Amino acid sequence: MNGLFSLLPQSPSWQVDWAALHERFPWVRSLEGCPQDPVYHAEGDVWVHTRMMLERLLPNCSPTLAWGVLLHDVGKPPTFVPATEPGTRIRFDGHVEVGARMAERICRELRFSNDDTEQIETLVANHLRFKDVHRMRQATLKRFVRLPRFHEHLELHRLDCLASHGNLEAYDFVQQFLRETPPDQVHPPRLVTGDDLKSMGMSPGPRFKEILLAVEEAQLDGRFSDRESALQFARSICQS
Repeated sequence: MNGLFSLLPQSPSWQVDWAALHERFPWVRSLEGCPQDPVYHAEGDVWVHTRMMLERLLPNCSPTLAWGVLLHDVGKPPTFVPATEPGTRIRFDGHVEVGARMAERICRELRFSNDDTEQIETLVANHLRFKDVHRMRQATLKRFVRLPRFHEHLELHRLDCLASHGNLEAYDFVQQFLRETPPDQVHPPRLVTGDDLKSMGMSPGPRFKEILLAVEEAQLDGRFSDRESALQFARSICQS
């Protein structure tokens, strides 16, 4: 799936054929000349920003991370809204959602595997979530860091920061959370099952999933950590 990216296993770095990228992909050409708000992106347009990220990729990085970096802002050109009045800023309304859809389509056109396509799309879809990590509930943050191959999300965010404002506060916050939070709190064992709900008199159906998710959410938020408390919580929901 490397395509125009030549990853060189025996080399301390990797190479990108910049000219070939521009020649082959119109969505790469659209990044060039697409302006950004200088308050957050003093480095320049979307292509300058993206290229700076690509140039900072670590040696022998994964192809999915490389393509995630290349595509992370692909939704900006079609969602560009200029600053037309004093005091307003350039906007890219919905660029993450648009970019995720574009990334999936591009990966399908390039015949990437389903697994690689899903990972690249997920990298694009989640790259702005780091700005909210300080305000996330414990359950939300734990679900976020449980994303498959989360290290790629973390590295994409680090590169995104270094190629723009340079503020790594959110990156450091997540790194500290991962260091200080025991794995069994991030991935706790399931305390309530569908069989437990059946024993409470519930019939299988959509409500099953809602209750199991509510129990897991409360567990991730630290409201309880033992099975009996979880069962009691589930009973209270069933009876409501």
